[in-house]
Amino acid sequence: MRRRSGFGWVELLIGVALIAMGLFTFSRPLEALNGLVLFYGIVATTMSIVDIVFYIKTEAHTGFAPTISLISGILSVLAGLMLMLHPGAGRWAMVVFFPLWFICHCISRLSGLSFVRMTAGRTAYWLTLILNAAGLVLGILMLARPVLTLMSATVTIGCYLILLGIDNVLMAFSRIGSRW
Repeated sequence: MRRRSGFGWVELLIGVALIAMGLFTFSRPLEALNGLVLFYGIVATTMSIVDIVFYIKTEAHTGFAPTISLISGILSVLAGLMLMLHPGAGRWAMVVFFPLWFICHCISRLSGLSFVRMTAGRTAYWLTLILNAAGLVLGILMLARPVLTLMSATVTIGCYLILLGIDNVLMAFSRIGSRW
């Protein structure tokens, strides 16, 4: 039987990558935001191709394909092209979607606090509680003030990426790292 180390290498690598991305966001804010919008554009376009191919393959075998796949594919192509060709519009969309992701991620982390306390200890528990409670408040504030969110998005993204990175590095050094 293979022995596992008590160190969380995956958490450490993710933590270091998140910290590096946070520092990059501080040093090149517009490029970081445009890169994120471009990434979403590529993902939307790729998903649209999959939806359209699914429609074509299904129709060839059944004679009746799920029309929703075709509609979804066409809308995804349009959204992907819009994000890639007009990153300014994508930045405005990020004003809504980023705070929602922020809130969902923090709620997800907060829901696992009992597991963190049981496996990682009280320090990791309190740190996770404080960081994610602050992230939850920050996400709600970003939704309440969208213009301010757009103006401060890169600073907020950079800070949160660094905080997530620190959280992952701490998890790597705790007992929770040995479970993965």
